[in-house]
Amino acid sequence: MKTNKEDIDKLIKETLTEEETKFYDSLEEQNVLGMIGGLFTGKNKWITILMNIMTVIFFGFFIYCVVNFFDTTETNELLKWGLGSVVFLIGVSMLKVFSWMQMDKNAILREMKRLELQVSSLSGKISE
Repeated sequence: MKTNKEDIDKLIKETLTEEETKFYDSLEEQNVLGMIGGLFTGKNKWITILMNIMTVIFFGFFIYCVVNFFDTTETNELLKWGLGSVVFLIGVSMLKVFSWMQMDKNAILREMKRLELQVSSLSGKISE
């Protein structure tokens, strides 16, 4: 059974040129792996690479703090290593939140481009 969205997509594709249809198809909804791959394209791919490097470094420091936390017996040392592990774990979490926000931003931009293309297509059809 066709949905209303499929009917609208079909109508839009009928009004587009072949090049515009290919562009419209490239704006389809992506899966999670496609969204992650999209982070490494465009002008800001360097910051994504830097964020991933920092995530690995912070995770390494987190593991180091956890290992030292379980190796020590003094209360002051336990507090220091425990606090260090919490700080680095929060750092990893914040860097991951940044990546998820970028993925969401890219999805919103993709939908805005689809809407712009649909409006352009419909305005061309109206002016005929």
